[in-house]
Amino acid sequence: MRFSTIIPLALAAAPAVVSAAGSLGFALGDKKTDGSCKFQADWAADLKAISTVQSSKIVRTYSASECNTAKEILPAAKAAGFKVILGVWPDYDDSLAKDEAALIKYTPDYKDQVYAITVGSETMYRGNFTGPELLQRINKIKKAVPGFKVGTADSWNKYQDGTADALITGGVDILLANGFSYWQGQTDSNATASFFDDIMQAFGHIQQVSGKVDGGIELWVGETGWPTDGSKYQAAVPSLEGAKNYWKKAICGITAWGVNVFYFEAFDEPWKPKSIGQDGSVADETHWGAWNADRTPKFSMEC
Repeated sequence: MRFSTIIPLALAAAPAVVSAAGSLGFALGDKKTDGSCKFQADWAADLKAISTVQSSKIVRTYSASECNTAKEILPAAKAAGFKVILGVWPDYDDSLAKDEAALIKYTPDYKDQVYAITVGSETMYRGNFTGPELLQRINKIKKAVPGFKVGTADSWNKYQDGTADALITGGVDILLANGFSYWQGQTDSNATASFFDDIMQAFGHIQQVSGKVDGGIELWVGETGWPTDGSKYQAAVPSLEGAKNYWKKAICGITAWGVNVFYFEAFDEPWKPKSIGQDGSVADETHWGAWNADRTPKFSMEC
C-alpha cells in the first residue's frame, strides 16, 4: 500500500479536516429479516437502536420508492430527530422515474429531515454510467426537487482515477466515497492503513480537480465496514474480532480525523442472497451489521 505517500495530502487538508470530529452515520436496508418491506414502526426501531451510539443521528438509504422508503422513514426520522440521505436508483428509466416521483411527493413536508439525496450507488464502478451520463441524472433530480444537496455514492477508485471528474466540475453538492479493505482482500492488520489510503486518494483527487480543500463539495465516506461472519475473501477473513478492531481503528480513527463516515451497515440482513465477488469467489453480505438482525449490538461502538 501507499499509505505513507498520502500523509502529505492529508496534512495539506488538515485545516478543513481536523477542525472537529467527523459525523458518524449508518447505512440502512429497507427490508426486514424475512425480506419483506419495512414500515414506519420498523424504521423507528432501527433509529432508536442507532441513537445509542455516539449520538449518531444520520442514516442513508438506497431508493426513495422501493418499499415506500421515503414515505415510511421520514416520519420516523422526524420523531427521532434524525437526518436521512435518501437514495435514487438511476440504473433504469423506470426506477429513476419512481424515485423522482417519491422525492417530489414526500420531501416537501420533511425538508429538515432530508440531509441530501444520492443519485446512484456505485453505478460508475459497475460501468452502468460514465461520469457525464450520471451527471445528467443528478441534474434531473436537482431540477425536480430544488433546495436539497444532491450528489452520488461510488467506489473510492472511481473518484481517484478520474471517472467522476465530470461530477466534480459539474456542480454536485455532495460525494460519498465507498472504501472496503475487506473487498480488496486485505488482512485485518492492514485493513485500516488500506482504508485510509483509499479514502485520502479519493478525497485528494476531488479536492485537486475542484481546486478547493474547504468550502467545496461536501465529502463523506459512503460505506465501509468489516463482516463478522461469512466467506473469506482472498486474505480477508470475516470475524467478530476483526469487526471490533476495524471499528476501533478505522471508524474511530477517521472520525477523529474529522472525516464524516457511514458504517456499512447498521443491521445484519439475512434475507440477502449470496453473490459472487469480483474475483469469482462467494461474496456473502448477510453479516455486515454492527448489530444483529434483532438489533442487539455485536460489540461496543464507543470510541
